Amino acid sequence: MIFSWLNRRRRRRLLATPFPDDWLAHIERNVALYGLLSEAERAKLRDDLRVLIAEKSWEGCGGLTITDEMKVTIAAQASLLLLAIEHDYFSRVQSILVYPAGYQSPEGQLGPGGVVHEGVGRLGEAWYRGPVVLGWDDVRHGGQDHRDGRNLVLHEFAHQLDFLDGLSDGTPPLKNRDQYKKWHDVMTAEYARLVEESEHGKPKVLDAYGATNPAEFFAVATECFFEKPVQMQRRHPALYEVLRDYYGQDMAGRFTKSAPIPR
Repeated sequence: MIFSWLNRRRRRRLLATPFPDDWLAHIERNVALYGLLSEAERAKLRDDLRVLIAEKSWEGCGGLTITDEMKVTIAAQASLLLLAIEHDYFSRVQSILVYPAGYQSPEGQLGPGGVVHEGVGRLGEAWYRGPVVLGWDDVRHGGQDHRDGRNLVLHEFAHQLDFLDGLSDGTPPLKNRDQYKKWHDVMTAEYARLVEESEHGKPKVLDAYGATNPAEFFAVATECFFEKPVQMQRRHPALYEVLRDYYGQDMAGRFTKSAPIPR
């Protein structure tokens, strides 16, 4: 109880200070989705990212020196997921490790069908009750291009939301039994659809990596929901609906208001 009170007091003091001008410049340059938010949403995102920056340990790897631009760019993208859900600032994530670009993982990489590919580079990864690992080049590109359906930060922090119930199964904690049932029915059907599409050709909207397992499907679907929402709503309306209800954001509405979306 005392720890929680101290946490709240520290956060109030932090948020009472002016937001740094150079931090805002980093957001506007590297987080294109920021431009689609309302003023209230932008203010909340700025508050949330400041807490994330202050409460996480930031470590550069592979010779990289961590800068404010890196911290702000990563924290701002992670905060997009939190705009309309109850959260604790990803409290189980103690450290964020940043490489200059992709890196080699000694465990190899799990692909579709459960096959482990050794010697394959990774762009990022998320550990249960552990760090989030990211490649800076892909972080920056993913934030600047908000229409390609690929965003490393959204992907890895979606895994952290999935971990909140202690499982990595593609189902984060939900509100009630009805939402769980709808989520299970829709996600099971959509995952099977992606597996089939991946086996017989290139999927039209979702990345084939989502066919690896249900956990990766949720992370890939999250990327698509935030960056290709109109296409998702058109081709996968039920999937769009359950993600809209979970994240509490109508991303297709935001994109439609901002500019026409190509087919």
